[in-house]
This record gives sequence, C-alpha cells and structure tokens, in this order.
Amino acid sequence: MFDGKSILITGGTGSFGKQCVSTLLAKYQPKKIIIYSRDELKQYEMAQAFPQDSLRFFIGDVRDRDRLILAMRNVDYVIHAAALKHVPIAEYNPMECIKTNINGASNVIDAAMACGVEKVIALSTDKAANPINLYGATKLAADKLFIAANNLVGELKTRFSVVRYGNVIGSRGSVVPFFQKLVREGAKEIPITDPRMTRFWITLQQGVDFVIKSFQRMQGGEIFIPKIPSLKVTDLAEAIAPGIPTKIIGIRPGEKLHEVMCPKDDYHLTLEFSDHYVITPTIQFSKKVDFQVNALGEKGEPVPEGFEYSSDKNTEWLSPAQLLEMLASQNF
Repeated sequence: MFDGKSILITGGTGSFGKQCVSTLLAKYQPKKIIIYSRDELKQYEMAQAFPQDSLRFFIGDVRDRDRLILAMRNVDYVIHAAALKHVPIAEYNPMECIKTNINGASNVIDAAMACGVEKVIALSTDKAANPINLYGATKLAADKLFIAANNLVGELKTRFSVVRYGNVIGSRGSVVPFFQKLVREGAKEIPITDPRMTRFWITLQQGVDFVIKSFQRMQGGEIFIPKIPSLKVTDLAEAIAPGIPTKIIGIRPGEKLHEVMCPKDDYHLTLEFSDHYVITPTIQFSKKVDFQVNALGEKGEPVPEGFEYSSDKNTEWLSPAQLLEMLASQNF
C-alpha cells in the first residue's frame, strides 16, 4: 500500500523514524518519504545513511502549524512520532511537554485535514493508560485528540488512528544501552529502581512492522495495541550484567511499578484479535464503523468483563536467555 505514496514522519530522525525508513525502502517503493524534525545535525547524519532520491528532509517543529501544513502538501500518509518522552524531564518541564505532545498533536491533526492526508497514525505509549506522570497524561490527551479528530473530517477522506506499545529495546533513553554502558565501564553494581518492577518489551523492528500493519487494518478511531511479552527488571539486569550485584535506588519521579496498555475501565471498549488488541472510541462517530471487522477482514471478539492488559499480569514473559537472544538479533 506504500508503493507510489508520499509518507511524512514527524520526529523522523529518532530511533523509530530511521528503522521505519529502512523498512519502507526495503519492502516498498514509496514516491517520497519526508523526514520532519527540528534537529539539523540529525537530519544531516540521516541523509548520509539514506542517500536515496525518495527521501526529503524538512526542518520544522510540530509546534508550528503553518510549517506542518507546508510539509504535508500532497502527502498520503503521516506517522506522528515526534514527542518529548523522558518521564523525569517532563515532570520538571511540564509546559514544554504540553506544547509538544498536546499542542503538537493538534497541529498535526489540523495540517492533515488541511492537506487532505488519507491516513494518520500517531505513536502512543503504555504510559498513556491510567497515567500517573505528565508524559503519560499528555500522550493520553494526544490519543483523545487523534481519535476525536475522526468526527471533524466531514466529507474529507482523512482518518486518524493510534498505535500504543511498550518499551522499545535499545531505543534512545532505554535502560538496555544504559546497563550495557555500565558493564563496559566496569560498574560494581547495577542500579534497580524496584525489584518488583515489570515492563512490556518490543523490538524496534516489531514496532515498525506493527505500525505498517495498522495502516492496512485501520478504519479510523482505533487504538491498536500489540500482544508483546513482559519482563522483570531483575531479569533484565541478570541478562545484561550477570554476576554483578544490584542496588535498589527507588522509583523515579512519575514512574510506575507496572505498566498497563488496556485499562480495566476500558474493557467494554476492547476487542481481542489474534495478535493484537483494539480499544474502540468512547464517543460515537457520525459515520458508524464496525470495529469488530477491520479493513483486512480480520475479526475481533470482546474481552471478558474486567479484562486488563498489564505487564505484571501478562501471559507471555521473556526469560533472561530470551532477552539475550532478542538483543543479539537487534545487534545490541
């Protein structure tokens, strides 16, 4: 579906953007891929890594609605990956996080409708479900904006959906490269926030593949959530730093013990498919959509009453050996 199409990726110089570009170029023949971001050095470095003629680099901030409209002219699909994502930094700089994650989301929506973009997928996070930190709260607000935007389109073809997933192994700011750095530097102990802590984990390629598949599945208004394994933080430390003792340092500002991707309060909105869940909209759209059958004809079933998809109650777990295998496959 991406052959001959123009795709814009906000925050495209990040870990996701680079992997997504690599995947799109390997599997499809897009007419144009526009990298929209505000860091000229990262754009320059990415241009060296991807010299293909189909790539375009556009300096701009998602806070700038007019610049987004200019960048989205004749664009078919948009992946909104730009965000301020560091939990403690967001706690200390709340307005900056709000300006990028909420106001920026609104600007992307306005620009997509103004330019007649066909499909938009916004990347979300497990922290948007029952948020306790500002980052999660801003992403929840952004999710609501993108879902509700489907009621604003009128006769336009533009449709908006959201993809929500957990921690990406090896992404910028991930604990995996941090632990690896400590091991290389000969650390005598590994800092652990809390031995009970669990997290959802996904590889960067799995995340990219899921987003691409969601473009094929979407009708507009869905929050797509992949079925992915959980991991205990103690197993993570054991896998990366075997034999090195751990030191409990306490939970950081705005951090949870466990992460949730499908909240219990949303069970009546949640559908289970073979390899993913969909949270359907809380509001009624002017045009009725049957979310139990997606655009690929896959069928979902309502989840049981009280269902919650959380990292501590997951049915699939990564062992230290499986994590090492996953890391090896990602060349970390």
